Amino acid sequence: MNSLEQQITSLAKSAVKALYGVEAGDSQIQLQKTRPEFEGNITLVVFPFVKTARKAPQAVAQEIGEWIINNQMVNDPYGEADRSTGGRLEMVNGFNAVQGFLNLTISDSFWVEQLKAINADENYGRFKHPNGKCPNGKCENDQMLMMVEYSSPNTNKPLHLGHVRNNLLGYSIAQIQEANGWKVVKTNIVNDRGIHICKSMLAWLKFGNGETPESSGKKGDHLIGDYYVRFDKEYKKQIAELTAGGMDEETAKREAPLMLEAQEMLRKWEANDPEVRALWAKMNEWVYAGFDETYRRMGVSFDKIYYESNTYLEGKSEVEKGLASGAFYRREDGSVWADLTKDGLDEKLLLRSDGTSVYMTQDIGTAKLRFQDYPIDKMVYVVGNEQEYHFKVLSILLDRLGFPFGKELVHFSYGMVELPNGKMKSREGTVVDADDLMDKMVADAREISKDKVNTLQGITEEEADEIARMVGLGALKYFILKVDPRKNMLFNPAESIDFNGNTGPFIQYTYARIRSVLRKSVSDSGLSGEAGLSSVSDSGLSLDPKELALIQRLTEYPSAVRTAGEEFSPAVICNYAYALACDFNSFYHDLSILNEPDGQKKALRLLLAANVAKVLRSAMALLGIEMPERM
Repeated sequence: MNSLEQQITSLAKSAVKALYGVEAGDSQIQLQKTRPEFEGNITLVVFPFVKTARKAPQAVAQEIGEWIINNQMVNDPYGEADRSTGGRLEMVNGFNAVQGFLNLTISDSFWVEQLKAINADENYGRFKHPNGKCPNGKCENDQMLMMVEYSSPNTNKPLHLGHVRNNLLGYSIAQIQEANGWKVVKTNIVNDRGIHICKSMLAWLKFGNGETPESSGKKGDHLIGDYYVRFDKEYKKQIAELTAGGMDEETAKREAPLMLEAQEMLRKWEANDPEVRALWAKMNEWVYAGFDETYRRMGVSFDKIYYESNTYLEGKSEVEKGLASGAFYRREDGSVWADLTKDGLDEKLLLRSDGTSVYMTQDIGTAKLRFQDYPIDKMVYVVGNEQEYHFKVLSILLDRLGFPFGKELVHFSYGMVELPNGKMKSREGTVVDADDLMDKMVADAREISKDKVNTLQGITEEEADEIARMVGLGALKYFILKVDPRKNMLFNPAESIDFNGNTGPFIQYTYARIRSVLRKSVSDSGLSGEAGLSSVSDSGLSLDPKELALIQRLTEYPSAVRTAGEEFSPAVICNYAYALACDFNSFYHDLSILNEPDGQKKALRLLLAANVAKVLRSAMALLGIEMPERM
């Protein structure tokens, strides 16, 4: 369907062409919702045309308004306009000009036809191509490909609250970009090698006594995380002993036996020592199994997983090529560096003096492999803002190495999740574990909704548990995603689970309320929102302001999806879904649906309710949130 904004844009362009003889560009057509103190539904800003018209803003707005009124027959979005008009209908039935603003009043009949069009559109809020354009000048099924990387866990610890925000943002961004017409490949890079991995391995060898996930009853990622914390605890003891003996702290950190052993283990790993590699493989499998369980429960997934252990050698090879070409240089101790001072940065280590690689080396190799594996048009890294410098450097290094995609990488930089008592530290064990957090959210939802759920007739304990799961995880996801992703956020579980206010449960409850109304309409009279479509006529049907406001909000959904895609911001979808739920609850409070005596009005309101539910479900799906049919 052509949206209301598209049709008004077309009319405005035609008016400017007819009145002033110029072709208006898309950027010149500025539309916004009419402010509540003025009459109208949608406002056209006419200041961009004042210079061309050589008239005062008030006069320009008046002229364009009059032209639209007299030349406004637009395409019927649903195809049921009076055939005497050639399948076209009147859209604007009034206007007022206020300085440089043209406030347009949309006819009730047009709003009803917009509602019908929304109902008939199975893909409402989804686009065929990014930015509304065919990729590479082609159409049909060709799609531009976006790769979105998120999660990026280390195999020395379980996923924590910081990973939760990363995963939820990455998955939602992928869903939103798919709705905007991109073909999306969701990818993960697992950091499964390096000194941090060796710390967990060494601690398990020294203190584990052969403990396994089976023998301990722990998830594998939790078990290995415990040994990462144990390493740090024992390491600090050794540092304290060395400093007590007269050694300075920095030297003690370097010379502590545990650290030296971990570094030696890393060298053996890179030299393919069979014993070290076998231990590494065994412990990583424990962690992968734990990660998979957490991802399934969180509701996120990946199309392709890369492993640093497979990509770092590609990176080392590219660094060696860069060294040979003069792009990089080697210091006296054998380490390899990139001089980025001409780019306004500093010097960056690429290979240590012992030949071992760093994160940057791995990312160079991973980028190379990804662009070999997929015809990527846009590569997006969902990584916290603490890594902004890293991705600036990566882009420059890839470009210096001759990769054409180097300058086109996008770092989606998001803020950190903070706790009331400060930042989390994995090595000290002061993290909010993702599994524990999800357990608590679901348990809280079960407790808070117990009275509500128990009033539902015929519901089983299993169904009640499933509702609690949806509500608990929905509360968590919405609370994380409703915040502007570029801002740091303070996590407060108690606020997130509230059934009132700007929360996931509030929107889920609104959806469940609508579904209950629709079920009751079927049992009472056999009339549902969808079935009532054929009985809704726009002829002489007058809309209540609450009905009109709700229809207008529904027409804004595609614009919200487009904006969320352009800004890479799930918060835009959260804000839209919350506003739509609020509008529906205001409508529901003031106007009867099932007890409305007028058959046309009743059918219209059922149709309206059905499509609010449809759009809420669609919007929340973009956030990875499930919607319960009953609450």
